[in-house]
Amino acid sequence: MTQATDPIEGTPLIAPSSTDHPLHEASVEACRSVYDPEIPVNIYDLGLIYTIEISDENDVSVIMTLTAPGCPVAGEMPGWVQEAIAGVAGVRNVEVELVWSPPWGMEMMSDEARLELGFM
Repeated sequence: MTQATDPIEGTPLIAPSSTDHPLHEASVEACRSVYDPEIPVNIYDLGLIYTIEISDENDVSVIMTLTAPGCPVAGEMPGWVQEAIAGVAGVRNVEVELVWSPPWGMEMMSDEARLELGFM
């Protein structure tokens, strides 16, 4: 018997982003300006940004994770992301939610991040 909290089979673990919104690319670039202090790659290419959802009113909702729950900047990084996206012209409000499911894995990194870190 499945519980109500179990995800429905076939439901993506990561919600889709608003890729067709005019502010999406600028929001992605803002995320690329934020770096994990321990890894010389931006958090977007590391795969830490799961979802960037943008409403018709230009409110941005970000779902992100960290490489590990014990990350020393766990309390600070969502604020860095919020500040970066808030600086995008046209953005009204920014909310950043930190999640641990699904857990981050190296397979979430972009090819650029893998190359930068010597995994390719």
